[in-house]
Amino acid sequence: MTKEKISPGMQQYLDIKAQHPDAFLLFRMGDFYELFYDDAVEAAQILELTLTSRNKNAEHPIPMAGVPYHAAQQYIDTLVELGHKVAIAEQIEDPKTAVGVVKRAVVQIITPGTVVDSTKSDAESNFLVAIDQEGPSFALAYMDLATGQFFVTTLADFAAVCGEIRNLRARELVVGFNLSDTQQQVLSSQMNLLLSQEKEVVEDVHLIDTSLSAVEKTVAGKLLSYVHRTQLRELSHLQKIQRYEIKDYLQMDYATKASLDLLENGRTGKKHGSLYWLMDETKTAMGMRLLRSWIDRPLVDKERIVERQEIVQVFLDSFFERSDVSESLKGVYDIERLASRVSFGKTLPKDLLQLAQTLGNVPTIKGILEAIGHPVLDNLIAQLDSIPELHALISAAIDPDAQGTITEGNIIKAGFDQQLDQYRLVMREGTGWIAEIEAKERAHSGINNLKIDYNKKDGYYFHVTNSNLSQVPNHFFRKATLKNSERYGTEELAKIEGQMLEARDKSSNLEYEIFMRIRQEVEKYIGRLQSLAKALATVDVLQSFAVVAELQHLVRPSFTDNHTIAVEKGRHAVVEKVMGAQSYIPNSIYLDSQTNMQLITGPNMSGKSTYMRQLAIIVVMAQMGSYVPAETATLPLFDAIFTRIGAADDLVSGQSTFMVEMMEANKAVHLASKNSLILFDELGRGTATYDGMALAQAIIEHIHDQIGAKTLFATHYHELTALETELPHLENVHVSTLEQNGQVTFLHKIAPGPADKSYGIHVAKIAGLPSALLARADKILKKLEQQAAQISTDTVLTEPVVSDQLNLFDTTHPILERLAQLDLNQLTPVEALVFLSDLQKEL
Repeated sequence: MTKEKISPGMQQYLDIKAQHPDAFLLFRMGDFYELFYDDAVEAAQILELTLTSRNKNAEHPIPMAGVPYHAAQQYIDTLVELGHKVAIAEQIEDPKTAVGVVKRAVVQIITPGTVVDSTKSDAESNFLVAIDQEGPSFALAYMDLATGQFFVTTLADFAAVCGEIRNLRARELVVGFNLSDTQQQVLSSQMNLLLSQEKEVVEDVHLIDTSLSAVEKTVAGKLLSYVHRTQLRELSHLQKIQRYEIKDYLQMDYATKASLDLLENGRTGKKHGSLYWLMDETKTAMGMRLLRSWIDRPLVDKERIVERQEIVQVFLDSFFERSDVSESLKGVYDIERLASRVSFGKTLPKDLLQLAQTLGNVPTIKGILEAIGHPVLDNLIAQLDSIPELHALISAAIDPDAQGTITEGNIIKAGFDQQLDQYRLVMREGTGWIAEIEAKERAHSGINNLKIDYNKKDGYYFHVTNSNLSQVPNHFFRKATLKNSERYGTEELAKIEGQMLEARDKSSNLEYEIFMRIRQEVEKYIGRLQSLAKALATVDVLQSFAVVAELQHLVRPSFTDNHTIAVEKGRHAVVEKVMGAQSYIPNSIYLDSQTNMQLITGPNMSGKSTYMRQLAIIVVMAQMGSYVPAETATLPLFDAIFTRIGAADDLVSGQSTFMVEMMEANKAVHLASKNSLILFDELGRGTATYDGMALAQAIIEHIHDQIGAKTLFATHYHELTALETELPHLENVHVSTLEQNGQVTFLHKIAPGPADKSYGIHVAKIAGLPSALLARADKILKKLEQQAAQISTDTVLTEPVVSDQLNLFDTTHPILERLAQLDLNQLTPVEALVFLSDLQKEL
């Protein structure tokens, strides 16, 4: 369409859309948000809207779709959840006073990383991540816009960047440099991130610490720039940036966290069956988020861990006080997110009422902690700032029965504002005043059917029929003449009418103004509210630790510097809770300072993986500051956990199970230290037997000789158990079984020494395979075992051996001569393939 054919309204739409080409533009028109052109076509399909058209009779009608203003949020949520951006264009002037087309402008751009009003659980943070590069190193900053949390770190390489983004479960990435094609492919296609470019840098000395490195300040500034550009408002709730390092926490990559079911069940994706599910006895949304954060990032600082343990112990020793704290926390709302709603200008009366209720509960919680009287609580008590002046303001101003909107009145308490009270008096008493005037004038005039009516055109008036016109008093003045009657007014009636109309018109506006003043006052306290939120969340999580310790019979672990693991009757607390305590069989785990590795053999389904995960879960719980599932537990402080448990094909990246195994093994081999924990389950089984066994042995030897990390290595390669005689820091353990009358029972107990057989056919029997098939498998197994016994009983290579196994023909064979004469350096790949093809044909 040419410009001349476009209406002024559509030109306005096109001008705004040109500024936001990567977003769905919701264009406010009356009570609807409209979408046009390609936006309309695509949105109609995604949101199942009716696709219509504007200018239907034109040569090129404009595709059009709309959503009601009051229901727009659900449609926005759907678009953003699918990874799209949504730009909201509102009318920014009153249509009644506008000259020509009503002015519109984008007031906010909602993206997957900047969602604040969302249907997502309040327990989950939504992190917007930004990355930048300077030389070989990268800087990464991230922010949760709903709470204002703001962090930055430096990472050594792109692999570390991807790992941290995965750990943060980010959905949108702000990129501050030009990505290579490979980086673009990884981030966009494999990690399914929405990529947003940002080149501008915002310098904010209040938020961005000047002590940061240049690239850290740059990435933080670009993240702030993007946030301001999309939210189009001052965000007073953003917190000062915190710098962290990966090594400040127990390092675990995304695959490790998934395999250990830390935050969600790896098979179902649900909370049930995860460590988070086990540990969550919190009472507040703030506590739930903090608990997830602590599980996701356990500590490596012994002093901080012990401080948490001490508070848990105090709560365990103070049952009644802890119960009172838990009960009081039930009245605590999510003031961290309420503060952000104030900053965004989206506060409603119910938000302020929730804030007041929370502030009202703080003195009670503080008093209970003070009554316990333990010095370890002093720091927490000091942070419990009840902000009494803010509580008093909200309590005095906001009506407990306030409506959900701020433009229709009935939100400010009586007695808070004198003018508002006068308006309400007029509206409340005005009807009675009208009735009094009506009765007085009826008696004075003698017109028995004289009455006062109201309409928008004439206001309040006396209705007098033609038959009574002779009795109309002199102080009446005519307002309107009808066929059979006249309408009259009086000065007294006009005065009352003026007061009532003024009260009706101005009361709601005055209430809105008062509410806005209160909201501005609340905004001054955002920093104190955020500090209070952190303190309340910490109290909540630590009381939750105490409750879980009591319910699940957990014990306080101790930490040692001598590299010893001593867990007496340890349990996998999540499995135990699912199965029931009576069904779960505990296992002790001992690795002294001279034993770094356990080689675990035993049949499938016997408990090897649970035994390994059990140790990892105990370590995670201990370094969170929680108590652990055991009778006693002494542990070293670990710096990282590496796992290779339950790998599967990564189809998106085009990687097979074996490749995933090798990549996870590679991370451990390169990144683990002597203070790490490594868990390898059936490493090497994704390839041919001898390949897998050779790799498994080489990896065991490398970890044993070069790294020295505490390692649990479960395997079906029984031949590897011979390594115990060669490697001084390795010991064999196995899962016990009981075999009677051809029936095998798995005891799920770890015992010293290697297992004697695999019992794979027995597991197949449990799975329900046909008996004839199982009998055939048993015959084949015996035949293979006999053949293996004739060849060799020792396949573990302790020294390189020169083998003749490729001696398929005479050493004087002509093909050998041709191979010997071949100059590989002069051969192209195609020539090599042709040469091999010729050899194959000759053979």
